[in-house]
Amino acid sequence: MRVDYPLVVEIEYFPAEHAFLALSDLPGPFFIDSAGGLLADDARFSIVGADPCAIVETVEDKTVVRGEGAGPQGESVAPLRRTSDPFAVLETILARNALASRDGLPFAGGLVGYLGYDLRHFIERLPQRAGREMLAPDMFFGLYDAAAVFDHALRRAYVVSSGVPLAGPLRERRARGRAECIAARLADCGRMAKSVKGAACRTSPSHSARSNFDERDYLRAVSRAREYIFAGDVYQVNLSQRFEAPLPAADAPRLYSRLRRISKAPFGAYLDTGTTQILSNSPERFLLKDGDRVETRPIKGTRPRGATPEEDAALAAELEDSEKDAAEHVMIVDLERNDLGRVCETGTVRVERLAGLYGYANVHHLVSTVAGRTRAGAGCLLRALFPGGSITGAPKVRAMEIIDELEPVRRGIYTGSIGYLSLCGRIDLNIAIRTLVLEQGIAYFQVGGGIVADSEPELEYEETLHKASAFFALVDEMEEGGSAG
Repeated sequence: MRVDYPLVVEIEYFPAEHAFLALSDLPGPFFIDSAGGLLADDARFSIVGADPCAIVETVEDKTVVRGEGAGPQGESVAPLRRTSDPFAVLETILARNALASRDGLPFAGGLVGYLGYDLRHFIERLPQRAGREMLAPDMFFGLYDAAAVFDHALRRAYVVSSGVPLAGPLRERRARGRAECIAARLADCGRMAKSVKGAACRTSPSHSARSNFDERDYLRAVSRAREYIFAGDVYQVNLSQRFEAPLPAADAPRLYSRLRRISKAPFGAYLDTGTTQILSNSPERFLLKDGDRVETRPIKGTRPRGATPEEDAALAAELEDSEKDAAEHVMIVDLERNDLGRVCETGTVRVERLAGLYGYANVHHLVSTVAGRTRAGAGCLLRALFPGGSITGAPKVRAMEIIDELEPVRRGIYTGSIGYLSLCGRIDLNIAIRTLVLEQGIAYFQVGGGIVADSEPELEYEETLHKASAFFALVDEMEEGGSAG
């Protein structure tokens, strides 16, 4: 009897967070989390999984595949072999294991992980002044043969299991076994109590949080970026600062549960590389590919939420009416149109929505949707668009050179992308902003903003503090209450 892959088994619907916590003690747990979606398609699906059958890692100029492999007979695409092109490795794994979508679900098994900002060196010749200081690879993906998918619109949940990387009867046995294992793990999740509470946000650094810039140096860096703008080098530069704080007793999965209660986001994610845990609270989509349609949703323009409904409405109106923010936003939309135009069919790139106002948990943002049609594969798409223009500046290459000069540390995961590349061809990646990186008992959180000609350094500094408010609240809560366990 013919078996269609992936196998799809319906299970009880319950909060996806409960499934994540139930699987979080397995190797390599992940949570693609749409808890804070503002639009129907943002908030529809969450995906949870663990125990990848292979790992793909890039460190500096070497990419290595470890594990059972990614070929149809179980062979590895590059078993302990090193290659210089991480995008080609990802595309090879997807091509060798391609599957059709089942039941309209977005994930059929596939690659889940992140692209670090420093993969830009595989796309452009760029300087790199800062040394490596963190353990996290420049790229990390797990190949997950099975996962749980939650459809929040229909309130239904499924286990999908692909049987990758095996073939024939062994594949069917693996697919059924993995589906049964996950379903059994999740059997009691519907009765789990909500045991994690949130905290109020704050816009001043917590007592233990320290930045890699002091305020004076950050203001000086903003002024230097403006000098480059006045000299005609660039129109806009995204400049950031990184906060860090000790969190030695943190239970990372429950810490993520706290973070998502403090500040829900449409493109949240949790990843665990084994040495590094990534807790992303991102409001921004970098890339969605569904069939031949591809879109990006750049964010530019920020105001804090108000303390009262009246103040909140006034701040939102101020953002909508701001000529500075509108000009900054349009620059990035034009950059994204150009990037998409490199891989999309002629005449298909459109701005479907320009500078729409969206209210998130802690801030208001202006968001656009730029879309087109393409037959390009994952590697080609990523080379054309990565890293996102909203977190570099325009022109992109010169902006990245200036970022390298002005920022004292490597960005690492920050302003890269987190998400999945499904075996059914769908891709959904965020921009890794509002993202906490936990490594060796230290929490790192980086925030920034776009600098343009009429930027005021003091206001730019304050904007970064507003964006970091959830992080400050989380650190304060940990200091006051101890472990997140």
